[in-house]
Amino acid sequence: MSRLPDSIVGNIAEWTKQNEEDLDRTSDPSRWAEGDLVWGLFHARDDAMGSPIGDVEGLDVVELGCGTAYWSARLAKRGARPVGVDPTPAQLATARRMQQATRITFPLVEAPAEQVPLPDDAFDMAFSEYGASLWAEPSMWMAEAARLLRPGGRLVFLTNSTVASLCYPDVGDITTSLQRPQAGYLTMTWPDSPATEYRLGHGEWIRLLRSNGFEIVDLIEVFAPADAKMRPIWGEVSAEWARQWPAEDIWVARLSD
Repeated sequence: MSRLPDSIVGNIAEWTKQNEEDLDRTSDPSRWAEGDLVWGLFHARDDAMGSPIGDVEGLDVVELGCGTAYWSARLAKRGARPVGVDPTPAQLATARRMQQATRITFPLVEAPAEQVPLPDDAFDMAFSEYGASLWAEPSMWMAEAARLLRPGGRLVFLTNSTVASLCYPDVGDITTSLQRPQAGYLTMTWPDSPATEYRLGHGEWIRLLRSNGFEIVDLIEVFAPADAKMRPIWGEVSAEWARQWPAEDIWVARLSD
């Protein structure tokens, strides 16, 4: 097995802390499995962007970096058979409490997305919304996604946009000017956090997807909806900024037959 990156330890520590600090919100069953499929910082509606998630009824879905597994719960309500994978025990404990409260149940696996203890060719779709797509080492989790998918399976993930990543200062809110260089893997750490974020440029994502056997179906640059709140729960980016530049990207890819 490949040696796991040191960043996993710091990311588990960060999300253990985040789980405790955000317990009131993450422990609300009505929010955990709410009706609409919405994406990212500003809750952009899936159907307003052409439904990148697609029809999931009857599909085996693995969510890589599921956190408290609210997305898996919403997919389960739409007929999918999800499995949530996450390395942070506290996050999975919250997910299990929500499963008991809502009676929406599916398997939860404690593991990093870089090394998933599940069989090859077991899923029709791999999915990540600010999970593995941001906090797992890109070449490792992408290879795992390809291994887990059946031929023709889909990979759908959301992460920060390249322009947003380049405009973040080390401290404070996002700016309208470049704050950091773009070269190779764009790893970001924050002064008050042990976590490591991996933010790739579009060209790097394209090469990584292709090298793992994926055909790119779509890239959706996500802008804040007109009715979005001025500031999301997470992040130092305002809706005003995100209505002018995309704060996030949704990638849709298909594994070659």
